[in-house]
Amino acid sequence: MNEAELQAWVDGRLPPDRQAAVDRYLADHPAETLRLQAYREQNAALHALFDDMLDAEVPQALHPAPPRRSAWAMPAWRRMAAMLALAAGAGVIGGAAGWTLRGAGMDGSSGLATGSPVPSLASLPREAAIAHAVYTPEVKHPVEVGADQQQHLVAWLSKRLGKQLRPPQLAQQGYELVGGRLLPGGTGPVAQFMYADAGGQRLTLYVSSGQQQNRDTGFRFAQEGNVGVFYWIDGSFGYALSAAVGKKELSQVANAVYEQLQPN
Repeated sequence: MNEAELQAWVDGRLPPDRQAAVDRYLADHPAETLRLQAYREQNAALHALFDDMLDAEVPQALHPAPPRRSAWAMPAWRRMAAMLALAAGAGVIGGAAGWTLRGAGMDGSSGLATGSPVPSLASLPREAAIAHAVYTPEVKHPVEVGADQQQHLVAWLSKRLGKQLRPPQLAQQGYELVGGRLLPGGTGPVAQFMYADAGGQRLTLYVSSGQQQNRDTGFRFAQEGNVGVFYWIDGSFGYALSAAVGKKELSQVANAVYEQLQPN
């Protein structure tokens, strides 16, 4: 069975004449079934996060401004410049969908009116929620380095982020460390620590380096699809705790994480 057909099964796009054959193959290969089911769960999580954006209107700031006077009253060279500007404006509109993924500002604005980058604080919860949605459904490879190699994991991620990291101990909250991984971030490398409870519920701590505003903030909460995120800034580092659990439960764990991350 080739991988293209297996991925078509994940996406529900198999031709009818191949569906039965793939189903029989998966019935005889339970490990493959688990792998593909994890992909389906990952797809569902990403749809929950982003499907509402498909119908979102293009921000007004991305529409080209109307000309102040008739283009045909201009000299020839000005008309040509205007036509080039309109063509460029059409390209900006075509890219609007990608910009919307950067998230809205904390005050509810899009952060796009000036064309400047979206502040790191505003994008932090969405980036953390995306990383959570991508990796928590994984069955075989949820982390790069497991908790059985915690000393190596912490030393590696601390070196890459330029800060001595201390993954919180959350046994009293019912969660044990699964492991962690290194991720790329908009402002530098990111560390992700993953935890799980006895029932298999997973939560992730996202540690982002190079925060631009470089000042402390209090707790903030964001809901990204079915993923809740508590996040805050401490110096040049951003922290975001994500899980598909209730806000009250996540708040209790976030407080425990925050207390353990403070200097002794």
